[in-house]
Amino acid sequence: MTVLRKRADFLAANGGRRVPMPGFVLLARHRNDGDPAIRFGITVTKKIGGSVVRNRMKRRFRALIRELLPAEGMPGADHVLIGRSSGIERGFADLKRELSKALAKAKR
Repeated sequence: MTVLRKRADFLAANGGRRVPMPGFVLLARHRNDGDPAIRFGITVTKKIGGSVVRNRMKRRFRALIRELLPAEGMPGADHVLIGRSSGIERGFADLKRELSKALAKAKR
């Protein structure tokens, strides 16, 4: 798995499939470049909260991605998680269940 770092990659992922969930929004887009690597990115804006809240949310998202993306992600695709304010108080098990469901929807 590779981390998305360039703004252009995030903007390209925005043109793909969008799966909204209560705690986050998943963007998934096939790259069609022949590379089977799974890439991911995380976005949490200042609207969500201060730096402590945003960083906690990003840590939780990274843990979710490490657990679920290798098995349930789409090979050759970019995945971007966009944090929502309701994701702060959601339990880790709830977020994990939502991400699993979102990845299944994105594959269809």
